Order: sequence, then C-alpha cells, then structure tokens
Amino acid sequence: MKYRRLGNTGLTVSETGFGTIPVLQGSVPVLPNYYNLSEKEALTVMEYAFFLGCNLYDTAIVPEYGDAERKLGKFAAHIGRNRIVITDKARFYDGNEMYQAVQTSCENLGTWADVYFVHQVDPDREDEVFGKGGALDALVERKQQGNIRFTGIASHYYDILLRGAADSRVDVLQGSGNILEQGMLNRINTEPLFGSKGLLINKVYAAGLLPSFFPVETLIGAVLSYPVSCALIGIGTTAQAKAAMRWRENFCGSIPTFEQVLTILEKHYSPIPCDRCQRCVCPYGTEIHTIFRQYQYSFMGKEFWALRKLNMGIAESIQLCQSCTQMPCLEMCPANIRIPEEMERVALHVRQRSKNTSSLVRPCKTAFS
Repeated sequence: MKYRRLGNTGLTVSETGFGTIPVLQGSVPVLPNYYNLSEKEALTVMEYAFFLGCNLYDTAIVPEYGDAERKLGKFAAHIGRNRIVITDKARFYDGNEMYQAVQTSCENLGTWADVYFVHQVDPDREDEVFGKGGALDALVERKQQGNIRFTGIASHYYDILLRGAADSRVDVLQGSGNILEQGMLNRINTEPLFGSKGLLINKVYAAGLLPSFFPVETLIGAVLSYPVSCALIGIGTTAQAKAAMRWRENFCGSIPTFEQVLTILEKHYSPIPCDRCQRCVCPYGTEIHTIFRQYQYSFMGKEFWALRKLNMGIAESIQLCQSCTQMPCLEMCPANIRIPEEMERVALHVRQRSKNTSSLVRPCKTAFS
C-alpha cells in the first residue's frame, strides 16, 4: 500500500480507502449487490483491509448508510482510534441541522470524525450550504469546538467542488469519477485551486458496474493517475478488500484512453461518448450529462434503477430540447456530441423499455437527480 497527503490537513492516507456502504445491515436500493453483513462480519472485513494497509474509512450518518456508521465506530474502538482516519458526512444544508448531525454522528461512532462532509451538495442548495449560517459554517464551528478535525464538501458537480476549492473554510473535497466518467477529473487536473485541498474520489467502480467490463486494478489505477488523495472503494467482502488494497500487484501500468473505453463498451451496447465534463449547460435546466449517465447505466447492469430515474423527466426534457432554437449545449460540448439527437435516442430507449416494465412509469418532473 502506498500513502498520499490529504491536502494541507497534515494527515497521510492510504491511496485506496474503505467505503462502508456495503457493510451495512439492511437494504440500500442503489447497491448492485446486497451484502447484509452482521456486526461481526463487518468488523472482520474492515480489519482485513486494515492489515492490508488501509487507514481511511468513509461512512455517513444513520440512516443514510444504515448502521455502517455504528459499525465503523465499533471497529475504531477495536483497532485503535488513532490508527485510522474516519471521514463522515450528512445530507443537511441548513446550519442548525448540520450542527446537530455532527453531534449525532459522533454519538453513533463513539468518537470524533477526522473529516466531516456536507454530502451531495447540488446546485439548488449550494448557496444555502456556503452562505452565512449554512452547513459549512456549522462545520467550521464544530471544528473549532474539537468535534471534528477538518471540514469537507462532497458533490457530484464540478462547479460546486471548484467553489469549495476556492473557499478557505473547506479542508477536504469529495467528488466522483472513473474510467468512463472522467470529465470532472480532467478538469480538476488542470485547475490549480484544487492543489491545496485533500481530494477523495468515489464512484471509482461506477456503483459496482465497471468491474464487469474492466479489471479493478485498471479502474483504481486510472483514478489514482490524477492528483487525488484517495480512491474510495465500496467494500463488502474480504475478496473485494484484497482486490482494492493490493491492486498494484496486478496493475500493468497501462490505462486505456477514453476512446478505448468506449470501444470496449461498444461490444455490449452503443455508448454515448460523454465523459461527464459538465460543460454543457441547458437553458431549461436539464442535466444532460446526468441523463446520458442513466442511459449508460441502463445497459451496464442497473436497468431498473436507471430507467426509473429517466422516467421521472425524460418526456418533458425531450419536449424542451425539441423546442430549443439556440442549442448552446452544442457549442459547449468539447466532444461535439449531437446532443439533441442523443436525447432522442435516450427517450426512444426509455419508451421501448417502459412498455415491458409498467412499474417504471412515473409522472414527469422537470429536474433530474
């Protein structure tokens, strides 16, 4: 195992970290596999990863990650609290709610969190998070009180991470990226503001889908080729822990280009050549890159989940796209994707698949998540 600097925190973390969603006991619909680990089983897997060199464990407040937070607290007490780095998070944007969330998490853990993130900050809530009295201010206050050591912003949106990188109150950032969805990583790689921040990357396996197409060592090596502190891997078995923590043993050093990734996927379906750089901004607010991601995922092993998401707004989105006369998205896309045509393809796919799966049909909404 190799270790990297976590920004300017003074902490050194293992280059692969342990994502604790799979160690929970209960059901989380977005998981591609269902582990349902008991406390004893969960501690065994976490300890196995620790002895392979892992020292960073990422979790979230109960009930968002089920009982994973409590299990991690038990593990910290078992292995020795000062031997690991705990990163925790909550999806609260108001300062009062976040202030209380930190207290609740510390009680669940039975200890402090080294880094605490405002989780999944999106464009609709970012001003509340960063504004006076928002969640970020609450984390700063908790940091001053000694309940957490460092503050964090976690988001799937590049512009929000960039705002966090420019904010002196933020110590660590958590974003997403992988060998297919590498656009955000490419932008981070060229932006100097990220240089002083610790950076954790999740979705390395694209919610567990990409290992069906690429070796895990290639997936991890691709993410760690960028200037990130740690690649977070969701781990539910000792075999998964071994693959994640010892990835260098089987890594040949070769990382496929984006075009080569698409070529491999083309053996299974016709992918949209979108790397989720998020430069395309729709005047009607449609998250084009998110729609394209759901389309890709529907062919890669999460058809029900992806089509359900698409059905929440694809009909209205395609109507807005067809009525748009300026189409600024075409000029914004560095890959020169014919976005209106691809949107039509997505809509057609959803209509065809939904005929066979009536439970996928949902009322239309204007926004995607």
